[in-house]
Amino acid sequence: MENTESLEDIEAEIRKCKKCELWKTKTNYVPGEGNPRATLVFIGEAPGKEEDRQGRPFVGNAGKLLTEMIEKIGLRREDVFIGNVLKCRPPNNRDPLPEEVEACSMYLIRQLDAIKPSIIACLGRYSASFLFNYFNIEFRGIGRERGRVKEVERWGKKVKLVALYHPAAVLYRPQLRENLEKDFRMISGLLAQKNHTLFDFME
Repeated sequence: MENTESLEDIEAEIRKCKKCELWKTKTNYVPGEGNPRATLVFIGEAPGKEEDRQGRPFVGNAGKLLTEMIEKIGLRREDVFIGNVLKCRPPNNRDPLPEEVEACSMYLIRQLDAIKPSIIACLGRYSASFLFNYFNIEFRGIGRERGRVKEVERWGKKVKLVALYHPAAVLYRPQLRENLEKDFRMISGLLAQKNHTLFDFME
């Protein structure tokens, strides 16, 4: 059955959510933002302090680095969709709890079903672990999986999953930046392949 949900429908539901305890401590819900028909989506683990304050994903220092990387491959934030597994900030930026992921993660899956992207970039180990497991792909740790392209059948097409170091980890360990830049170049190549295929088809 064709999915007819819109991102707006899902966002409205997120903004009323009380499925876990995080709604009590958050300042703002952070549903995610971007192109509702994005070819490329970026998914992190959870909002941080600045995201919680603004109600927008990846707007702190890590978000500035992500935006810089997106622009380096010739795109704008508005061209892609950016979101998180959790839609509320865990207190003190602690790691997400399993019950929080279980309660919240289907919002993300519904968002992906609405967008139907061709490339899903998982930012960090929590995002990669959740999405790899959801799509029945073995996850062997971010260090081993980053930069490797996985392919699944979804929405009637082949969808590529790639794991990247989280931009916050790159800020903490600047030696990882070269890997992040390399992985963004790889994503740019995947987009170029897709565009070339679409162009050939249209001809």
